[in-house]
Order: sequence, then C-alpha cells, then structure tokens
Amino acid sequence: MAVKLRMPPILRPQVGGAREVEAVGATLGELLDDLFDRHPGVRDQLVDARGELNRFVNVYVSNEDVRLGDGLATPVPDCSTVIVLPAMAGG
Repeated sequence: MAVKLRMPPILRPQVGGAREVEAVGATLGELLDDLFDRHPGVRDQLVDARGELNRFVNVYVSNEDVRLGDGLATPVPDCSTVIVLPAMAGG
C-alpha cells in the first residue's frame, strides 16, 4: 500500500505542485527513495550528500518526529501520513 507524504508549500513545485504525494516503502528511507525516483528535484531539499535527512527539514511519521526515533529506519505503516516540514529559525 502507498503512504501519503504531505509536502509543505515550499517543496510543492518539486513534486508537480501537489499537496500530497504517494510513495511506497516499509521504512522512511525506502519511502523517500521511492519519492526521489519519481520526483528527483526534491532529493536535495530533503537529504544531504551522505543521504541523511537535511538538518533544515523535520519529518513526522504518525505524528512522531523521526529524529527522536529511528530516523530513516523509522517503520512506516501502510496508510500512514508522513508530514514533511521545513525547520523554522528565528528569534
């Protein structure tokens, strides 16, 4: 089954303008690889040169921050929603 990735407005041009895109994978890493195969322009926005999550992007699986868990190895249950948010900075 596919999982829905909810994309922030700033990344929507790289995914054809869609608010949500579907991808397939058992883990967040597999899911992102599938996303990158279909939308290669979003890769540099989400991961760094080593393939790790970009520090300026927050990702939530089932409302849990993946950085506080297993990162790219985070399991993604079927029919889940993955939320991608740019990190906010300021003061």
